Amino acid sequence: MVITLVTLAWAFALLIVAAAVARYLDRQQVQRRVFESAFADDAAALDAASQSGLARWLVLAGYRGAGAGSGFIAAMFGALALGATFGYAVWATGLMALADKEIANIPGGFSDLMRSILVGLPWMAFVLVGCLPFMAVRRARRRRVAQVERDLPITLELLATLAEAGLGFDAALDRILASQPADRALVEEFRTFQAEALAGRPRVDCLRRVARRLEVTAVTIFISSMVQAEQIGSGVAEVLRHQSDDLRQRRRERAIEYSMSLPVKLLFPLVICFLPGILVFAIGPAFYEFFRLVDSYSHNHHHTLQL
Repeated sequence: MVITLVTLAWAFALLIVAAAVARYLDRQQVQRRVFESAFADDAAALDAASQSGLARWLVLAGYRGAGAGSGFIAAMFGALALGATFGYAVWATGLMALADKEIANIPGGFSDLMRSILVGLPWMAFVLVGCLPFMAVRRARRRRVAQVERDLPITLELLATLAEAGLGFDAALDRILASQPADRALVEEFRTFQAEALAGRPRVDCLRRVARRLEVTAVTIFISSMVQAEQIGSGVAEVLRHQSDDLRQRRRERAIEYSMSLPVKLLFPLVICFLPGILVFAIGPAFYEFFRLVDSYSHNHHHTLQL
């Protein structure tokens, strides 16, 4: 019975991991289709799509060196070797045998369950340590996306204000980039945009390449609007102001959505952590008095029977 429960628990955990991976891959595929459909007419903007999946993922996370792919693979093998060494050290030093001996003293069938979990601990350590490079790159990608989404509203607002004041897009962008830290992801991409434009590449291609290098939805919408304005010859100031207002509205709706989902997210810690303590604090004294009354009654009844 215990072995069956442990097997079902591991199967359930594997199903959860598989579902999370499938959801992540589906989301990446949908985003890739959106970007490719938005920039399908620009072959130069899609040059990054010809890279392998690993190289593309590392580029989006900010690792753009020539040896990024080989370095990541070497780091993965090193982390797996470290995890295997750690698991073997735990087994060779006798810690597993000592823990198994202590678990055997636990009464009931709970010891079998704990023993099954103990057997899987070295493998869990092997997997967790081996996934450290993957988690580091994933964290870098998420941090880069969050950084871009945080900087883009201010940049659009300043661009719209300077364009309405009479400055051109290039002059306004140069003035904004001069006042921003150079290590920000959005600033780096716009610096690359300026360098490519000065090198003679068409402005539309340069804008599309910015969206391809970032793959952030808000940036893609902004770049699509700028490309359309560039192609039809409409005013840049009006487009920038419209994009700034639209992005502000979307951020407000997202904040409202997060605030509305907060009670649902608080339900689990409230029920698991706070509610038992509140019940014990509120009902505990009543139960204590009830048990005292029952004990006093049983004691008096026993004394009466003895008499």
